[in-house]
This record gives sequence, structure tokens and C-alpha cells, in this order.
Amino acid sequence: MDAAHILITLLSGGVIGFVLGLVGGGGSILAVPLLVYAVGMKSPHMAIGTAAVAVALNALVGLIGHARAGNVRWQCALSFALAGSAGAALGAEAGKAVDGESLLGLFGGLMVVVALLMLRGRKAAENPLVRMTRENAKSMLSRILPIGFGTGLLAGFFGIGGGFLIVPGLVFATAMPLSLAIGSSLVAVSAFGITTAGSYALSGMVDWTIVAWLVAGGIGGSVLGRGAGAKLATHKRALEIGFAVLVAAVGVWVIVKSLG
Repeated sequence: MDAAHILITLLSGGVIGFVLGLVGGGGSILAVPLLVYAVGMKSPHMAIGTAAVAVALNALVGLIGHARAGNVRWQCALSFALAGSAGAALGAEAGKAVDGESLLGLFGGLMVVVALLMLRGRKAAENPLVRMTRENAKSMLSRILPIGFGTGLLAGFFGIGGGFLIVPGLVFATAMPLSLAIGSSLVAVSAFGITTAGSYALSGMVDWTIVAWLVAGGIGGSVLGRGAGAKLATHKRALEIGFAVLVAAVGVWVIVKSLG
């Protein structure tokens, strides 16, 4: 890579990290468009595989902080992650079988759907003491496992973290409050990213040099994003709406480019 490409990759990682720090999620969905259209990766499949590695690493870093704060419900999170990892493995194989331009078009459509989900907002449940026990395990798992599998399938197919689906899925399946769902979701995001990245890496579809620069930029961006997020905490919903509009616009642009 020459100096210009390194700088662009660092900046792309910075954008992803900044968004993650600012609004608490969603930044990974920008990774593939940035890698294809800004960094200039010729293969959409290579971009997806590379993005999956970065997504997994970012999620693992975030998980450490949430685990220390006690924001992870491990039984629920691990059950969701195990079911979703099976879906991610199948999704990754399916994604590699789809033509690159068609995959980008589908990815753009997903971005528009994600933006609409963001605009709806999130509603927290009211059971902060939620735990999986022998008494409620069957009821919880009957919702966690199919939702986890379906979410993992999408995450593997598109090489995304899937947090925007995992969080409401955990809330629906377990009635945990939003703060715990966000922390617990990172277990699944990490698992999905590792599964997808492993599948693409085995097919030689990961650029490890770009991964390194992307993560380096992401670290710096996340620090700036968390700082900005703290200052703009009272405007968090406005930030989420603004980001949703950006995601929708990029999604439409990706669709148009894939058809052109």
C-alpha cells in the first residue's frame, strides 16, 4: 500500500470508530462501502471478509468494558451467540457464492432497512434482574435460538456486526433492559464476526494489511467519538436520526452504483 491508501484506510477506520463511539453502534455497516468506494478494494467479497475481522476486533474491545461494568448477561448472550454462529457460518458461505455486484446491491438494500429500524428507535424493557434459570430457560431459548440463528445468517451473509438486530432481539427474547442488551450483544457480534472472518480467511478473502490500518484508525476514532458522545449526550436521539439518514443515503447510493 502507498501512503495515500494507508491514509484513506486510517481515515475510514476512524470514521467507523467515531460512529461507534458517538452513537453506540452501527458503524460497522459503513465498513464495506468505505472499503469498496474509498479504500478502493476491487472485490466486494474481499471487502466483506476484511470488514468482518475489523468488526470482531472492535466488538471484543467493547465487550471488555461492558463486562467489567456488569452489563453482560452471559447465559443469554452465549446462547444467542452459539445459535447465531451457526447461522453466520451458513450466511458467509452463501454470500461468497453470490456475484460481487449483486451482493453490493443487496447490501445497499440492507442499509436502507437498517436506517428505517434506527428511525423507529429502541424501547427498553423493565426487568434489570433478568437471568436465565432452569425455570425460564425453555421459554427464553425458544425465542433466543431462532432469533439468534436468523440474525447470524444476515451477519454472515453481509459481513456486518448485526448489533442493530441483536439488541432488539435480546430485548424481545429475554425482557432485559437496553443497557444490558447492548453489552450482551457484543458477545454475539464478536462471535458472528469471528465466524464470518474465519470463513472468508479460509478462502483467502481477507486483506490483513488493511485490517491492521483499519483497526488502528478505529481506535483513534472511537476515542474521539466517545468524547463527542459525552458532550452531546443530551442530543443522542438527534445523533441517531442523523446517522440513520446518512446510512439510508449511502445505501441508496450503493444500490445505484451496483446497478450502474
